[in-house]
Parts: sequence; structure tokens; C-alpha cells
Amino acid sequence: MIEDVDGKGFYITNFGALAAAHNLSQFDGLARKALRVIQYEGKTKTQGSKEFPGNKGYAIGFEGLIQFLKGILPGSEVIKHALRTDAAVYPEIALRELIANALIHQDFTIRGSGPMIEIFADRIEISNPGKLLPGKKIDRLIRATPESRNEVLASAFRRFNICEERGSGFEKAITAIELFGLPPLKMEETDSSFKVIMYSPKTFAEMTREERIEACYQHSIIQYYGAGGMNNSSLRERFGMHDKQRPQISLLINDAVSAGRIKLKDTESSKKFAVYLPYWV
Repeated sequence: MIEDVDGKGFYITNFGALAAAHNLSQFDGLARKALRVIQYEGKTKTQGSKEFPGNKGYAIGFEGLIQFLKGILPGSEVIKHALRTDAAVYPEIALRELIANALIHQDFTIRGSGPMIEIFADRIEISNPGKLLPGKKIDRLIRATPESRNEVLASAFRRFNICEERGSGFEKAITAIELFGLPPLKMEETDSSFKVIMYSPKTFAEMTREERIEACYQHSIIQYYGAGGMNNSSLRERFGMHDKQRPQISLLINDAVSAGRIKLKDTESSKKFAVYLPYWV
């Protein structure tokens, strides 16, 4: 974090500033790398917005950021034991993993832009400058082999207990998203950035066909690494549906197979006990 200057003093390195600065704007070239949080009033950017610019280094500011987001993100009211309580709409573990991923994997050679969190009425978008590393594909990021363009930052975040260098970040986020009954995580890549979008709760009926198929695909990956494969019962549970809705899930599975997202584990097994795997297994 610091370098000795001939025994006369110390220079703070860029890594030192990014990790522990109390005010990044005091460091030339790093001010635009501070994390920005923008909250919009509606579902688009055309409506009013409020910006919460961050100044602290990533390591010392991470926990405060998470607590701040929990305070401004929308919640839902649930009734438990005859008492009304507030419940978070977005899982905290998913927020932690996705934000840490954006900070670690950003491309610092891209000047003038930094990581950003945008909060809309129906979703939260987390983006960072820089495309995926060569060899990485969007639909293979869950349980991908750990790789970072910023090895020093990634290693430091692991030591600070902010993330793990085991490629499990997306898997944890997807698992939490399923438990909260949210639509599938959406991942997008542009010419100069990478973005993940987490949507607020939707029922099965409210999801589009594409969302249902993507949710099926992501669930098949989680189940493949956890239970050896996905079946009708596990997918029904993922969507919070009951046994009488088995035919609807069967139709979705057929759609996912036709779309080339999943495949049968054993082509000789009966449909009732069929197990499905991601297409790439």
C-alpha cells in the first residue's frame, strides 16, 4: 500500500489509495474510480434521480456501502406470527458478491469511468468499465475458473474477507436470487463495460418466456453442481409453484431444451423422473 522513499518518507500506491483512502478525489487519476450510487424515482432514467457519490477506498468503504444500500433499497412488508415486518427485496449476499465482482474486475486502463450502482423501481444495475476477459462467456460465468485482470486487488479482497477467489461469487448470487424468488440474473456486455441486473420479485406468470428459460438454465447449473442435475420438482420449488403446476414446468423444460439451454442427463429415463443438465456438460 505504501512505498519507502529513501528512508525519508512514503508514497501511497494506487492500490493503497483504492483500498484505504478516505477521499479518493485527493489522488490524481483515481477520483473517477470511486463507486457511484444513483437512485432513480421510476423504472427509467428520464425521471428524477438522486446521486450518492462515494469517496472512500473500496476496502474500508465496502461494509458501509452495503449497509447504506440496505437502507435505501425497496423492501416488502410481510406478516409473520401475526406481526408485520419489513423484508429485503434483494438478498444481501447477492449484493455483496456482485458489487465485489464489479470492483475487482473493472478495467483500470479505461479512463473517465468507474464502477456504478443504479437503483430503479424494479431493478438494480451494477456495472464496471471493461469487457469480459478473453475466453470468458456470459453464459459460462457461474462456477467459472477464477481469473482476474487485477490479481493484486482480487487477492487483497480475499484477505479482507470481501470476496473469495474460487469462482463461487456468481453461484452464491444465483442461489440467493432463487431463494428470494427473483427473476434470473441478467448479464450484459457492451463495447467497454460489463453489467449485471437484479430484478425485483415477479411471479411465474409475470415473467417473460425468455426470463423463464434463463431461470431454468441458471437453476440447472446450480443443481448440477449441488445435486447432480435439475428435475421438474426442483424447478417448481425454484419458482414457488405447487405439484398441480407440474405440466407448466414440463412445458418450460421442453422450451429450454428446444432453445439449447439444457439437455437430458439420461435419454433412456422416463419423463416423470427425468434429470436435466446445462447444455455444455
